[in-house]
Amino acid sequence: MRDPTLLLPFALPPAQHAKDLIKSLNMPSLARLLACASELPVQRFEAFAAALPHEILLHGAGPDSSPPLAHQRMQQLGITPQTGFWFLLQPVHLHIARDHLLLTDPRQLIMDDQDSHALFESAQPLFEEFGHVLRYGDARHWFVRADSWHALRTTTPDAATGHNVDVWLPSGDHARAWRKLHNEIQMLWHTHPVNEARETQSLPRINALWLWGGASAEQSPAPVEGLTVDESLLPPALADDWGRWLVAMHDIDHRQVLPLLQQLQNKVIHRVTLQLTDATCVRQWQISRLDLLKFWRKPSLHRLIA
Repeated sequence: MRDPTLLLPFALPPAQHAKDLIKSLNMPSLARLLACASELPVQRFEAFAAALPHEILLHGAGPDSSPPLAHQRMQQLGITPQTGFWFLLQPVHLHIARDHLLLTDPRQLIMDDQDSHALFESAQPLFEEFGHVLRYGDARHWFVRADSWHALRTTTPDAATGHNVDVWLPSGDHARAWRKLHNEIQMLWHTHPVNEARETQSLPRINALWLWGGASAEQSPAPVEGLTVDESLLPPALADDWGRWLVAMHDIDHRQVLPLLQQLQNKVIHRVTLQLTDATCVRQWQISRLDLLKFWRKPSLHRLIA
């Protein structure tokens, strides 16, 4: 068996809450592994990068644009990838803060296929009018072919969630063309029956599209062998819901970390690599079977504090 790597986005607690959160964590398996582990060099990224650290690590993206995932997502949704340069499109809700707009985590939106299809069908003629092919994937993922936009710099929705969207909107060549098309869609959806119905149900309006993940077929990232990614911490972390984050961390210790510890103890594997991230860095630890013999090291989670 290949020595496994476990990637846990947002398993590093935020500095301002770290000490209190550590006191509330009961993660005996992770505490045991971290106590015996050797830490690898920390990877740090810009605070305003176009993708979060785990996305850059996982997909090999640069910090200046979102990873090229459109063709990969099409395949995952059973859509035969076509030639050309395609982007992911996600129906989203932008809400008003004091003097700017914030992106709501798309995972939090309640939207079924019927409503998504209705919005898709209303937007499709506009895309065709602008010379772009629009494809439906599922309620949360659409795709648009825009060959001339290949140099457009975009941001992942996770990187932008909870922030002023002005900083994260598409930029570069053809950004103006996208804004013009997007503004027309927003006006069209403002009085759309789907949004009128959502308002009566106290659901947030679908009032924007998030464009990202532009790729040609040749750019699809290859899967990483031996890597397990658990994204269950992302929703609570992006929402600053640290109570729910604690619950998710406890679950990860039992569901993900304990089996790895047991495999080390039973000599099924030789080494485990842990990759834990926050919004700006990746910290990595390696633990071998021999490391577990360091009985004098007391289990502790304090190594999670930067």
